[in-house]
Amino acid sequence: MSLVLDAGALVAIERGDRDLIAVIKRERGQGRSPTTHGGVVGQVWRDGHGRQANLARLLPGVDVVALDDGLGRRAGVLLGQAAAKDVIDASVVLLARDGDDIYTSDPEDLRRLVEATGTHIELIPV
Repeated sequence: MSLVLDAGALVAIERGDRDLIAVIKRERGQGRSPTTHGGVVGQVWRDGHGRQANLARLLPGVDVVALDDGLGRRAGVLLGQAAAKDVIDASVVLLARDGDDIYTSDPEDLRRLVEATGTHIELIPV
């Protein structure tokens, strides 16, 4: 099982969500890194001067995948299958594998995308 983080999860970390931070620390203590992609980071990163300290401390321990041509095309296909529109959300769902958890502030937005993949991915609200 792996953890995938959406923008809502990164915002929760920046706001000091102790429960989520504990989950991430436990995951890292077991030798696993949470995953997200560069588009998610772009949704939440607003400061280049140190004011997003919690997020800045977390990101070096997160596997930030490139939202490249391959992931973008796969996200487009998933959007078509799910009749959805948000490429960032679709790309987050595609980072997860069967049995993984996605920490999200938008579980309802992601549910249709997860269902279209045919996999069991737990959507954990933050």
